[in-house]
Amino acid sequence: MPNLKEVKTKISGVKKTSQITKAMNMVAAARLRGAQEKMEAFRPYTAKFNETMSNLSGGATTNQFPLMENRDVKSIELLVVTSDRGLCGSYNANIVKLALTKIKSYEKEGKQVSLVCVGKKGYQLLNKKAKVRKKYTDIMSSFQMFNAREVATDLADNFLKGNSDKVEVLFGRFRSVASQVPTAVPFLPVQPVENIAGKENVKKISGDYIYEPSTEEIMDVLQPLYLNVIVYQAMLEVGASEHAARMTAMDNATNACKDIVSNLTVVYNKARQAAVTNELMDIVGGAEALK
Repeated sequence: MPNLKEVKTKISGVKKTSQITKAMNMVAAARLRGAQEKMEAFRPYTAKFNETMSNLSGGATTNQFPLMENRDVKSIELLVVTSDRGLCGSYNANIVKLALTKIKSYEKEGKQVSLVCVGKKGYQLLNKKAKVRKKYTDIMSSFQMFNAREVATDLADNFLKGNSDKVEVLFGRFRSVASQVPTAVPFLPVQPVENIAGKENVKKISGDYIYEPSTEEIMDVLQPLYLNVIVYQAMLEVGASEHAARMTAMDNATNACKDIVSNLTVVYNKARQAAVTNELMDIVGGAEALK
């Protein structure tokens, strides 16, 4: 039978842990509200950008621009976007699992794979398992568009130098508070958007447009911006998903603490009852001995 003091100490410790997890749940819920609003406000801009790129790139040949050059794929680079902090359940682990699955699949095909990690957790989990070319840590808590521009520029420069023939972005897409889905999105070479996005995301527009300046000049300017938008949208999705996953994880942890306290209380009551019974038996035995 466990010691009464030990059980009581465990109950006290679990209750304090429950207070911490409940507070973290409330903080995550408050931060989720802002991150979700920011993400949802950016989604229409991304959709409109995709629509514009679809109109411009629909008639372009894939080798007309350097960032649209199709090559024999020998080397692939994966941009893995995760959070900087943990305590959000299996959210980061699921993204890393997707990355490792892709690495294994590509290496089986004889392709070289390198990684660019945005977020400390992804780097920590992948650093010893794959080749990480570059890392961007401690930016996911307060990232801005210039952070996405820095990442996109680095990936584009590496692609133009011929060090990579294909680039994909891996992140956790936010669907709801209870659902964040690991997703892989093509990044480079830039393809006509109608070949990438689903019909539900791109509205089909009929008719020809006359552009001033020329389509080529506009595409030269828009392609780098388009890459910035893809990276920034992925970072926004991860930012919102992180808080949602942490809120769910802390809620589950709080409920688990309540169950542990309930079980320990039963153990404590049994131990206390056993102690009382032993004391009564000692008293009765002493009284019988005096007779």
